[in-house]
Amino acid sequence: MTAPAWQADPYTDALRTGRGPLFLRRLDGWLLPLEVERWCAAPDAADLTVLGRCRGAVLDIGCGPGRLVAALAALGRPTLGIDVSPEAVARTLRTGGSALHRSVFDPLPREGSWGTALLIDGNIGIGGDPHALLARVARLVAEDGVLLAETAPLDVDERVQVRVFDGGRAQGSAFPWARVGTPALLDYARSTGWEVPAAERWTVAGRTFVALRRA
Repeated sequence: MTAPAWQADPYTDALRTGRGPLFLRRLDGWLLPLEVERWCAAPDAADLTVLGRCRGAVLDIGCGPGRLVAALAALGRPTLGIDVSPEAVARTLRTGGSALHRSVFDPLPREGSWGTALLIDGNIGIGGDPHALLARVARLVAEDGVLLAETAPLDVDERVQVRVFDGGRAQGSAFPWARVGTPALLDYARSTGWEVPAAERWTVAGRTFVALRRA
């Protein structure tokens, strides 16, 4: 199973400039703003709570422009970013991080031995199937590995088709995506190899996170 690439010009252009506006546009016209400026900046206070919980070697799934990868590398922590956007990988490399142009569903280095996997900035939506994604990540981390995931800040569980859209005329082709709140994430985690009773949850600056360990 290979997730569709985010190679639409609006996304590539936004990463090159570091500026939006940029959205995920549902087929019914509903828009989800994408925080390009924040992604291209240094880690903020909420990001730092994630970085402080990382252990061992870190795999950043959907690393985008690489702010977390670069920050962890600067701390001397072994870290790899993966992303299906060539521009995201290129920008991560320019910031001093390590990254591969790869889907999480493709063969990856160190499978089964990552200490921490990251699904931040809505990346629990990758592939449009949270159950399949969480099961895949469970096979990537070590037996004592950790998943740090950012969830939608509301109780939602939806699978949709979306396009990357710049608010004007430019938009990419449709691909599957998901939005998942914390209750739904924990439901998916129960059946995909994660220890739900011990899950840690926290909120910073309106962003919500969950830490899961392998069952």
